[in-house]
Amino acid sequence: MRRYNLFYFIGQALHGLFRNGVMTFASIAVLMSCLIVTGGFSLLVLNIDLNLEQFDLLKEIVVFCPPLATEEEVTAVGEQIKKLDNVANVERVTKAEALADVKEESDVYDDVTEEQIQDYMPESFVITYIDNERVSTLDYQLKQIEGIYKVNNRLDLASTIESLKSGVMLIFIWFLAVLMLVSVFIIVNTVKLSVFARRNEISIMRYVGATGWFITLPFIFEGIIIGLIASVAGYFVEWYVYGYIEKMMTTDLQMISIVGFGSISHIVLAAFIGVGVATGIVGSMISLGKYLNK
Repeated sequence: MRRYNLFYFIGQALHGLFRNGVMTFASIAVLMSCLIVTGGFSLLVLNIDLNLEQFDLLKEIVVFCPPLATEEEVTAVGEQIKKLDNVANVERVTKAEALADVKEESDVYDDVTEEQIQDYMPESFVITYIDNERVSTLDYQLKQIEGIYKVNNRLDLASTIESLKSGVMLIFIWFLAVLMLVSVFIIVNTVKLSVFARRNEISIMRYVGATGWFITLPFIFEGIIIGLIASVAGYFVEWYVYGYIEKMMTTDLQMISIVGFGSISHIVLAAFIGVGVATGIVGSMISLGKYLNK
């Protein structure tokens, strides 16, 4: 009995791909397009999440000491704040720094000297907290500290931004899942067309006693080859387009952060190859099922 090695089936797969060149090109084009669209949308979601995370800067509480508080009293307040739960970071803002910030916003205080601010400009602490759920408790604890006369927080605004972030990400993730399902459906049907074009060949092989795996393996390798070609081509297209957008964003829209493609290129390539090859194999198996069961 003649034995067939792996290279025989790969050769048969390549022969089948070249013999059905139009369908092969269609399968590669559809798979590549779906990978580019799905990958592009995934990168869009990633960058939206990155920019929404910047709103975490709103997770701050500002506390003020009395204007005439001594250096020892201000230092003691800072030490007590650091001991509280739900505190991620504490930054002291001196009177001079506070005056500089005020002067940046308005020219009314341009003539005010550092000596004049001692009587009315308070020292303050900017506190970054961890959990929105426990801000009320932290706010109460801060008000109990001796040496703090005013507490400002942005809890309402931070909670609104957090809800907006969750809602936007949920919508985009659902849309991404739907897009992936549509892409797989298109690819499977494209592979089915390729198998349908060779239905007579499959039927003849079955009639002469060929086993299911003998018939299936070349088509599986066809799916793998199609997936690899489409994945690599789609990756380079994604890299080029994303690089162009990244350059445009960093030049014209500097207020928007964008993830560098270099930091995620290996993940994108691995995902493209994994999805492309898996889809090619699944599409071939599904498409062959009808003819192997005859």
